[in-house]
Amino acid sequence: MHVEDGRLTDAVWIPSPNFGPRPDPADISLLVIHNISLPPGQYGTGCIPRFFCNTLDCEEHPYFREIEGMQVSSHLLIERDGRVLQFVRFDQRAWHAGVSTFGGRENCNDYSVGIELEGTDTDPYTDAQYQALADVTSALQQAYPGISSDRITGHEHIAPGRKTDPGEAFDWSRYRRSYQQGV
Repeated sequence: MHVEDGRLTDAVWIPSPNFGPRPDPADISLLVIHNISLPPGQYGTGCIPRFFCNTLDCEEHPYFREIEGMQVSSHLLIERDGRVLQFVRFDQRAWHAGVSTFGGRENCNDYSVGIELEGTDTDPYTDAQYQALADVTSALQQAYPGISSDRITGHEHIAPGRKTDPGEAFDWSRYRRSYQQGV
């Protein structure tokens, strides 16, 4: 797995319209980990890609009316089985972090890569997700050396009080060991 021309070679490409130019395309220096499930707490529904591509039928579930009209995306989604989907090229600005600050610098979307894990704050993530996330992290760090280990964070850390993901179920120690050891 590696990055080539702004794309992860092993990812399924599903282009989202929800992106824009980075102020400085060479400044990719933060990795933000999120979670998402649609409907909340349900997995394998296929709704996340439709949400990121503005094709989600908001009549399909009552919760979808709450997110109707939102235009969001992430660079990647890692599904429960470890399959990786890419929605936005890394050299583009995905719309994943919202109002955010890291190390005193605002607008994290400008300089970060966003990875969504299919999950919730409280459901344990799968072994396949941790493995895929480790592989993706290694590929990103190789392609973008500004993403050092101390510049990998959760949405909850860059938007405290507003966001809680990837949540208490995410095992930061396991994740850090896995990509640092290449396991």
